[in-house]
Amino acid sequence: MKTLLIPKTTAFQTGATQKLLAFASLILLVVIFSLSSSNFFQFDNLVGIMLSTAVIGVLALGSTFVIITGGIDLAVGTVMTFSAVMAGVMITLWQLPMPLGIAGGIVTGALCGLISGLAVAKMNIPPFIATLAMMMITKGLSLVISGAKPIYFNDTPGFGKISMGSVINSIIPGLEIPNAIIIFLGAAIIASIILTKTIIGRYNFALGSNEEATRLSGVNVNFWKIAIYTLTGVFSGIAGIMIASRLNSAQPALGQGYELEAIAAVVIGGTSLSGGKGSILGTVIGALIMSVLTNGLRILSVKQEWQTVIVGLVVILAVYADILRRRKK
Repeated sequence: MKTLLIPKTTAFQTGATQKLLAFASLILLVVIFSLSSSNFFQFDNLVGIMLSTAVIGVLALGSTFVIITGGIDLAVGTVMTFSAVMAGVMITLWQLPMPLGIAGGIVTGALCGLISGLAVAKMNIPPFIATLAMMMITKGLSLVISGAKPIYFNDTPGFGKISMGSVINSIIPGLEIPNAIIIFLGAAIIASIILTKTIIGRYNFALGSNEEATRLSGVNVNFWKIAIYTLTGVFSGIAGIMIASRLNSAQPALGQGYELEAIAAVVIGGTSLSGGKGSILGTVIGALIMSVLTNGLRILSVKQEWQTVIVGLVVILAVYADILRRRKK
């Protein structure tokens, strides 16, 4: 009779430990920058850090779902821009009510995710190539539809308040916390519930752990893969509305490069690029680490080019930590 040997799981391999390490890194950065400059740990600067995290954070939330499957979505940044442009067209050119324009922008993101998902699942195009093509398509469409010019929301004053207004201030006078931060935190809660409490979340991890075994167990792998890419598109659409509101305009040339920051936040937060492991809390922490690092280096007057180098080194360390964890497993 054969004995089934179950490998011992070390604390380093657990998702809880990964999140703890990421959180400890975040606290360490905050302490270091607070000691280095008295300007860092001030309310206005902390709010600024959270505000700069909001858009990239929402993109990273969507990217988390795809990366857990073992895939990648390089189009989240340009889909965000395309969603913003379409919302601008609907609200300013088509004169649709603002709620319809916002919904249209989010639906635009969902449709882009749906098309990427179909290319990956039905056409068997590798995710890197499929989403690279979507990145180029949405970048071009944003420029074509907008005439390569920004679309301003000057005649829709309520649009800017979506991100830069403050519901909190109306409840607690004097506490100016932009709505973009609240939207990001709300999106993170919803994403966490989807990932941990719903069937799409369960199949999300199953696809990343062993796609073939999931298929052989009777699961419609293609359907759920398409659903996951569509969900990522929804988060890109939300990010598009947020950034358009923050800038009070849809900037058609904006967006490319955002996907790299989103992926970096996901990886720093402990989500495995090989799939099967990850968490929304880890992604939130990863996004905050990137914002704190960038803000702290800026306050210390570190040159922009060196800031990029340092962030790149942090990403390498995060990926190497993931490799070590998988080796131990």
